[in-house]
Amino acid sequence: MTEFTEIPVIRLGDRPDSEIAADFRAAYGTTGFGYVQDHGVDPALIEAVFDASARFHALPLEAKMQVAVDRSHRGYIPINSSTDVNSTLADVTKPNQSASFMMMREDAAADPATYLSGPNQWPDLEGFRPALEAYSAAMCDLGRRLMSIALQAAEITDTSILSAFDTPTTWLRLLHYPPQPATSAGDLYGSAPHTDFGCLTLLVQDDVGGLQVKTPAGHWVDVPKRDGTFVVNVGDMLNRMSNGRLLSTPHRVINRSGRERYSCPFFYDPHVQTVIEPLPGTGTPRFEPQIFGDFLRGELEAAYEAHKPVLK
Repeated sequence: MTEFTEIPVIRLGDRPDSEIAADFRAAYGTTGFGYVQDHGVDPALIEAVFDASARFHALPLEAKMQVAVDRSHRGYIPINSSTDVNSTLADVTKPNQSASFMMMREDAAADPATYLSGPNQWPDLEGFRPALEAYSAAMCDLGRRLMSIALQAAEITDTSILSAFDTPTTWLRLLHYPPQPATSAGDLYGSAPHTDFGCLTLLVQDDVGGLQVKTPAGHWVDVPKRDGTFVVNVGDMLNRMSNGRLLSTPHRVINRSGRERYSCPFFYDPHVQTVIEPLPGTGTPRFEPQIFGDFLRGELEAAYEAHKPVLK
């Protein structure tokens, strides 16, 4: 694998997708991360979702707990309630030092046959739901375009897998990282070292800093805010679909800035019933087929108290 010292920039705009795919291949075949600029998302939508996040996290704990995360993974996730116990990247024994609100795809009702289906929970906060729904819609459009480009980058000619995104699994997470003491333990993280488990992550963040990406040699490279861009990275499922051609790179967050940190990652994934496997044209399969929902269940039940199996 290629060592790197900085995160590449990929320009979208009105360039042909085939031309962008070459840049995507270079970035995600070596670092797994990139800054995507000229993405076409209205800055007002981004500003509105950050404002909604700040107002939500400023609510009293009692108000936030009224929409505590449910078994469909929608709602408020308090600090000290998720631990990356499945991580193979660090000996993680302490919970992540972050709190978040999670919005997923809006379903009219839960379908017992579809894992994580259901309606969202909404706090009593003026303008909150419209801001999140407008932002999520824009991100779905961008995610769809980037998935198409990613398949081209991996030289996958049969793009029928895109139908798995007709009813995508989406996650908009409004994250708040309180400042960690400068003297905090080395194994205390805002977000412990991990790889994302889906296909694409599209992140906007404030200027506080703290996000770092791990290089093949084991160094940590800072990923600061870059105006007008999304930080986009590949997750484990797209790594599997591409048969390892597109990299899912470890990253972490440590906030010792002394300031509050806010970020809004959007995760764009296929329907939970999708079978994830190396796609035709990517060579001899390096990964066994796996149902996305089964993988998610294992990850969420291990990491989140709200998803622990109910003992009878």
